[in-house]
Amino acid sequence: MSENTQAQAPAQAQAQAQAPAAIAPEKPITQVPRQTPLKEFFGRQVVKNKIAELMGKNSAAFATSVMQIAQSNSMLATATPESIFSAACMAATLNLPINAILGFAHIVPYRNRKLNRVEAQFQIGWKGYIQLAQRTGQFKRISVTSVRDGQLIKKNPLTGYEFDFETGWENEVIGFASYFQLLNGFEATLYMSKEEMTNHAKRYSQSFQKQYGVWFDNFESMAHKTVIKLLLSRFAPLSIDSTIHKAIESDSAILQDSGVAYYPDNSQDFEAIEVDQLSE
Repeated sequence: MSENTQAQAPAQAQAQAQAPAAIAPEKPITQVPRQTPLKEFFGRQVVKNKIAELMGKNSAAFATSVMQIAQSNSMLATATPESIFSAACMAATLNLPINAILGFAHIVPYRNRKLNRVEAQFQIGWKGYIQLAQRTGQFKRISVTSVRDGQLIKKNPLTGYEFDFETGWENEVIGFASYFQLLNGFEATLYMSKEEMTNHAKRYSQSFQKQYGVWFDNFESMAHKTVIKLLLSRFAPLSIDSTIHKAIESDSAILQDSGVAYYPDNSQDFEAIEVDQLSE
C-alpha cells in the first residue's frame, strides 16, 4: 500500500501543552473545582515514589510537564488530579509523549455527571499505534491512509482489497484503509467505508451524535486511528509484544487506582466537554 505514514520515533517524552477546542454548544459548562490542587497532589510522597518508579531521573521533568499540560487547558485543569495522574502514567508506561503536535497520545477531559466532577481520559493517536507496532521489531511495514473515489478497485473481505493510489488524490474521501506486513510475510488489510466509519462514530461516541467533540472535530484522524487499532486488535499475532494489547485496552479510558478502566464516551454518565486538537 502506498502513502506509508510511519510515525517517527518520539524524542524524550517531554509533554507539551494541548490546545483547547470546542465545548458542547447546547449548554454552558460549569467547572467543578478539585478537592486537592494538582501541585499539592504531585507533592505527595506516594505520588513522587510512583513517578520515580516510572521515570527515574526524569521524575521532576515529568511532573512539571504533566502540570503544564493540565494548566494550559481550562477544562482539563479542573479534572481530578488522580485521573490526570493515571492518564499521564499510562502514557509514560507506553513511552508515548503527550504532545498535540506529535499526535502520539492525548489527555482529554470528560464530565462525570454521576459524580459531578471532571475526569481525564487517556487517548492514543493513530501515530501512537504505529509507533508501538514498530517497537516490537516484527513489522516490516505498517501504514494507514484515506481512500478517495476511484482508488478502491476491488473489495473482497475474504481475499483482500485492491487499490490504485497512482491517481484520484483530488477526489472525495470514500473510506479509510490500514495495512501491515510482518517480517515472516504475513499481511493484513482493513478497509472501512466513510459510511461505515460514520456509523462507528455514532455508535461509540455520544459527542459525535451531538456534533461536537474529538470525533466531530477530528474525523479523519479518528478514522485513521480506528482502522489501525481494529487491524492490530484483529490480526496482530498474540505473540506480539503485549504492550500493544495493553494500549488497546487503556485507550480512551479513564483509569482508576484499582486498575479498573471505564470508557466515558460510551456511557450516559459522561459528557465530552472539551477536546484536544489531534495532530494529523
